[in-house]
Amino acid sequence: MIQVIMGLKGSGKTKKLIASINDALASASGDVVCIEYGKQLTYDVNYRVRLVDSKEYGINNVDMLKGLLSGLHAGNFDITNVYIDNLYKTIGSDRAAGEAFIAWCAEFAQANNMKITLTISDDPAMASDAIKAYLV
Repeated sequence: MIQVIMGLKGSGKTKKLIASINDALASASGDVVCIEYGKQLTYDVNYRVRLVDSKEYGINNVDMLKGLLSGLHAGNFDITNVYIDNLYKTIGSDRAAGEAFIAWCAEFAQANNMKITLTISDDPAMASDAIKAYLV
């Protein structure tokens, strides 16, 4: 399962993300991972959430982010929830690449029995039909 939280800067995406992370932690049967751009969520989420700073690992495109997700899963099959904050800051603002990544995430999540939630800083009205299918 995949979900996309989309909105312009200041629209409350991070608050929704933090609430979703903490809810998942309370009910998840496995591990919860959050990939963030910069160390901004350290004090906002529970210490049991595995925070990964994409900047620290030099993640700057879709292929690198796919590799990170695949590697995290390969190292820990108990991951049930993955959160990716600020997708376009991590991979760049290429909407086509973002759409392709979201489609890949949907397949990856289904194949590995996990839930992936992403935040995107962009106008929801400008979202393509492919992304609108996953908006919450």
